[in-house]
Amino acid sequence: MTDEEKKIQLRNYKMFATGLFVLMAVIFVVMTILEKKNPAHWIGYIRAFSEAAMVGALADWFAVTALFHYPLGIRIPHTNLIENSKERIGDNLGNFVVENFLSPQNIRPYIQKLKISSFVGDWLSKERNQENLMKELSNIVLDILNKLDDTEVVNFIGKKAKEMTDDVKINEIIGNGLDYVLDKNDHQRFITNLSKQIKEYVLNNQKMVKERVKSESFFLIPKFVDDGIAEKITKGLSNYFEEVELDENHSLRAEITQKLYDFSKEIQTEEKWVEEFRSIKNDFLKEEKIQQYSTDIWNSIKKSLSKELEEEQSALKNYLRKNLAELSENLKTDEVFQNKIDHWIRVTAYKYILKNTHQFGALISSTVGNWEGKELSEKLELEVGKDLQFIRVNGTIVGGFVGLIIYTVTEFFIK
Repeated sequence: MTDEEKKIQLRNYKMFATGLFVLMAVIFVVMTILEKKNPAHWIGYIRAFSEAAMVGALADWFAVTALFHYPLGIRIPHTNLIENSKERIGDNLGNFVVENFLSPQNIRPYIQKLKISSFVGDWLSKERNQENLMKELSNIVLDILNKLDDTEVVNFIGKKAKEMTDDVKINEIIGNGLDYVLDKNDHQRFITNLSKQIKEYVLNNQKMVKERVKSESFFLIPKFVDDGIAEKITKGLSNYFEEVELDENHSLRAEITQKLYDFSKEIQTEEKWVEEFRSIKNDFLKEEKIQQYSTDIWNSIKKSLSKELEEEQSALKNYLRKNLAELSENLKTDEVFQNKIDHWIRVTAYKYILKNTHQFGALISSTVGNWEGKELSEKLELEVGKDLQFIRVNGTIVGGFVGLIIYTVTEFFIK
């Protein structure tokens, strides 16, 4: 029911209770007049009933009215109780709710019945709900992205990048990276490829080798001798590097590997390399460069994320759809997963409610206390005033019967 409908209902019940009082008053007046002209005994009984009924009606009218208003506007002590005691009512109501509804023994049975996982699983299984959820999440993230101050974000990224790189020891990173490659033996492919390239280079440049041999030879040595020497050099080098290429256990490979290990250790331990890499890092991470890197990073992230969130069939949204579908299926079918989720929700809800029971009480107390006294009286009267009018009706009827009983006893046993 709306407030207006409640007001109409309350007014009708008030009129009924008041009408009953007026009826008793009319009967009392009529019976009083008749009694003076007619000595019939039944008139006295009706007069006694109506008289007592009026007293009961007036008494209960005063009691009911005193809860919400000053009777007849007269400021009688201990009347208009709701308005004058709203702070105490708020405190008592808050304490009542906390003690009787939010106590551990009362909330535990309800908490233990919670099964959120299956409900969420069913809800997520509907494609429309998935789309609505993604749409709302996308709108929220897009709104956050658009409201972010780009300058502040760039400065934040730059500051964090500077803090992260201050303690970074590039020489150790490179040395450890080299050790990792060597330990996995991945460098062997590089040696194989390099050997092949050197072999092919030597074979493809025999003419150059001959010319170099001739230029370094004595003028008395015949040309065929120089050509023979050049051919042997070319063939020897190409055969050697072919051996390295084909033989995984070639001694040169082991020698290169050891040299690389030594170089890795040198990079990590010697001060000259520490200073060299620090210099490279400081040159690479100058203030203006960091600012530019941060700007580029943020612009790229913002642009990519905005595009992914705006497009209906983007990779990000398709990934989310797939995971939401999997989550929904797990929530509906995986009992172990369901129990974990429900247990976590129950424990969290139980702890949160118990931890904040005083805040629930304070909320009720402050809400009631902040209401205007007249407003509070009107709210409560709208809710319970209709039932209170029956007190007036009952008071009228019960009062009449009590008066009738007293009159009867007086007539038969006292006179």
